[in-house]
Parts: sequence; structure tokens; C-alpha cells
Amino acid sequence: MTDQGSIAEIQVDELRALSDAGAVVVDVRMPDEYLEAHVPGALLIPLPEIPERHGEIPATDTVYVICRSGARSLKACEFLVGSGRSAVNVTGGTMAWIEAGHPAATGSEPG
Repeated sequence: MTDQGSIAEIQVDELRALSDAGAVVVDVRMPDEYLEAHVPGALLIPLPEIPERHGEIPATDTVYVICRSGARSLKACEFLVGSGRSAVNVTGGTMAWIEAGHPAATGSEPG
């Protein structure tokens, strides 16, 4: 895990093990992007909705935030950390997840 300023970051290979163990993953892309492919189990809360909906994120020690490539998730992490949550940005996002050969769910359900 690395630290981007005050926001910690994680690689998709590290996320795979954590996700398999039940870690909370929040996908901040738009619904159409999520439908195409997402990390199995990821909760969809689009970035523009994070300020109003962040209370829907289960209370855990750390939340892992993912988007397409890592930029939107970094912004979501900044908001969450500013709200007192522990949030880690997934470097490379869903593109890196898929390129690494990790399983992806499709459709509107977390999977």
C-alpha cells in the first residue's frame, strides 16, 4: 500500500485478496460503467452522489474505492477521509483489475 499525499493507495492484486476476504469495495463510476464490469461485491455509489449517500457505506475500518482508472476514486477518498472515514484508493481502477485477469461481475447487482 502506498500513500498519495494523505490518501493511501492499493494495487489491484492487493485488493483481490482483501475483496475475497470480505472487504468493503465502493465503485464510484456511473451506472452504465458499473453494468459493463465491476469488482464482484462492489457497492455502486457514483462520485456525484458520494456526499449525499456516503452513509450507505457499511461501517468498517477501511473502505476501498475504485473507479475506471483511479482519478474519480481518489476524489471520493478525499471526501471520505475528510468525513472521518478510512478510505484507500485503488490504483489503476477497474481497467487494471480486468487487465490483471481478476474476475468481474456484470449487471446492476454487486455480484
